[in-house]
Amino acid sequence: MASLWKLNGLNPKKLAKPVWNEIQQDDVFGRAAQLSYYFLLSLFPLLIFLTSVIGLVIGRESGIRQNLFSHLSQVMPPAAFQLIESTMLEVAAASSGSKISFGILAALWAASNGMGAITEALNVAYDVKESRPWWKQRLTAIGLTLALSVLILSSLVIVLSGGKIADGLAANYTLGSVFTLTWKILQWPIVLATMLFAFAMIYYFAPDVRDQKWIWITPGAVLGVILWLLVSFGFRLYLGYFDSYSKTYGSLGAVIILMMWLFFTGAAVLIGGEVNAEIEHAAAEASVPDAKAKGEKQAGSGAKARTANQGS
Repeated sequence: MASLWKLNGLNPKKLAKPVWNEIQQDDVFGRAAQLSYYFLLSLFPLLIFLTSVIGLVIGRESGIRQNLFSHLSQVMPPAAFQLIESTMLEVAAASSGSKISFGILAALWAASNGMGAITEALNVAYDVKESRPWWKQRLTAIGLTLALSVLILSSLVIVLSGGKIADGLAANYTLGSVFTLTWKILQWPIVLATMLFAFAMIYYFAPDVRDQKWIWITPGAVLGVILWLLVSFGFRLYLGYFDSYSKTYGSLGAVIILMMWLFFTGAAVLIGGEVNAEIEHAAAEASVPDAKAKGEKQAGSGAKARTANQGS
């Protein structure tokens, strides 16, 4: 629906109330807790898959893998990152390169379980029931996992090699230092754009709704990314001053902190989906063409079903 950004007659204040009601009705925070469990099971296979692809395609000495973990350390709570880093080092030490390469498909399959859990949760946000066959659901989850992996790797290449690429272009085409500086500044908005694009893909492909129009950046994607960044850095700041988890739970504190961060991540994704769904439903109530009401997988399907039942 091309009018998502117009909020279909709703201003942000009027939109906030129905979104909050839907968050409570759909038990978003409870589902985010469920997602954190699936994310935990999918996180390490995803990292194994990413690092294996980097080693096979780009090379082990490229610095991309180190850059991947460097950026994770900037977003994740320190204790959670240390847990992930130590676990990945143990996996790498216990597995040869050939074994990791052989298991790359298994890692991708396991990593896609997290995307499958997101699909189920977003179906609730859109008030639809899953009707796709299991193989189509799995292919969608694998496809989204692959797409997100490509976006992650592309972002890392831009951040790691962006400066070198800009210096080379400036030297070869005499573009000057202004071009180099501009590119180095623009690479961060490009990375942010890839995050927005990733959220937009999840909201477009994951839920079982049809006849959607592709929108590059949706209100829900913007809110989801902002919430995720805020809670990630806010949680890091909080733990910097009040890390009571490690004191209370000892070595288990790192696991609990990781689960909390994954919970916040799942909540941000689901709240963004609720925003997009509520705008869509409000548009249907306002009789906007091609808009889907609650429970409809395609525009007008609910009205057609009611008409057919009345006729029979």
